[in-house]
Amino acid sequence: MDSRQLGLVFFPAFDWAISPTHPEREERLLYTRDQIIEEGLLDLPEIVEYKPRLASLADIEAVHIGVPDIKSLITDAHLVSAGGAMTAADIVKRQEVKRAFALVRPPGHHAMRVVHGIRGFCTINIEAIMVEYLRRAYQVRKIAIVDTDVHHGDGTQDIFYHDPDTLFISFHQDGRTLYPGTGFVDEAGSPGAFGTTINLPLPPGTSDEGLHYVLDELVLPILADFRPDMIINSAGQDNHYSDPLASMAISAQGYARLADKLKADIAVLEGGYSIEDALPYVNVGIILAMAGIDYGKVVEPDSRENKRLRAEQNRGYLTKLISYWREVWAQKESLGRELRLKSGEFWRRQRNIYYDESGISEKQVEAVRLCPQCTGYFTIDTSAEDYRHQSAFAAVITREACPVCRREAYDAVLAVKKRGGFGNYFVQDMQQNNLEKL
Repeated sequence: MDSRQLGLVFFPAFDWAISPTHPEREERLLYTRDQIIEEGLLDLPEIVEYKPRLASLADIEAVHIGVPDIKSLITDAHLVSAGGAMTAADIVKRQEVKRAFALVRPPGHHAMRVVHGIRGFCTINIEAIMVEYLRRAYQVRKIAIVDTDVHHGDGTQDIFYHDPDTLFISFHQDGRTLYPGTGFVDEAGSPGAFGTTINLPLPPGTSDEGLHYVLDELVLPILADFRPDMIINSAGQDNHYSDPLASMAISAQGYARLADKLKADIAVLEGGYSIEDALPYVNVGIILAMAGIDYGKVVEPDSRENKRLRAEQNRGYLTKLISYWREVWAQKESLGRELRLKSGEFWRRQRNIYYDESGISEKQVEAVRLCPQCTGYFTIDTSAEDYRHQSAFAAVITREACPVCRREAYDAVLAVKKRGGFGNYFVQDMQQNNLEKL
């Protein structure tokens, strides 16, 4: 591998924006690019830049069920953004670099398995697409995703909620105070994967001290115990003290030290909307930390004046949060068995999901088959209302489903199709990595 420690994949998506003045726009990366050039980072032997490639519709449909179809809901920019994350996976697994950072947009961590439109600036989940690509292309099994965006990664949580081989940990501002209003401690995974979803709702104003207290005392020990084959960082940067959409108090140094401790194999950019005052410095700090280069001099111009930077005020709450999750993690197998016994043959949940950028209200019912022989399958009954009505019924066959569950999954969809009432019928086969419309 010689001296190349970090691969950078850069894609600013010049031709994609929700609106010209929307917070999620190309300037998010252009100021970062200028800072990278100004600091001469691309001249360092430890850092090498790569061009993104295109993801295919098949790559996306290995994760998502688009209603009525995914092709009509995305643009070429989404294919490049997902392809950029997949490029990052390739260069790490081929040992061209030790780590990779995909600085790409559009972002993705609010995109759930079922997609009706845009929510939280996201249409497809680029980290989830990359994870499933890693599994089929490189046979990577156990993966940890640590989401450091200020908003709860509800889409990533949804996609891996029934997957015991994916540990999802989300740092975020308390959902009672910020979009999307989820990410509470009782969201811990379905019975077969209980405890592999870990939500860490942090109080507004949480500082570097508080973030690293939780990281050191809880997250790093859990990662060591889980022993993932790879660690992915959903590297949202809107926990920064200057971000206009949130109320946290993390600095560029706090982010850099987090990247240094986490030692993620791959980081993928998510949110962060302080375009001039934060992103260039946070990204430089993360890049240096991931490349194993001293980041101690990375400081924002306004750090001395900013009123959000103060000593941690929430130590008692954070101590209780850590204690709670330590106990759940230690007992996750027995708690999962108890939940399975209470649920019977199927574990069910009902949800109302709002697509804030598309004005769509979705009602969803999910039923997970708790097979005693395998990881089973699950069905999704979804309907959405905006200017039209779109509905679908789908079955998802898990990676380790037994032959009996495979047949039951198809039979479930065919039985509903025979009765009628839904516009679209799907079987998503995680074993074959394809989506079939029946």
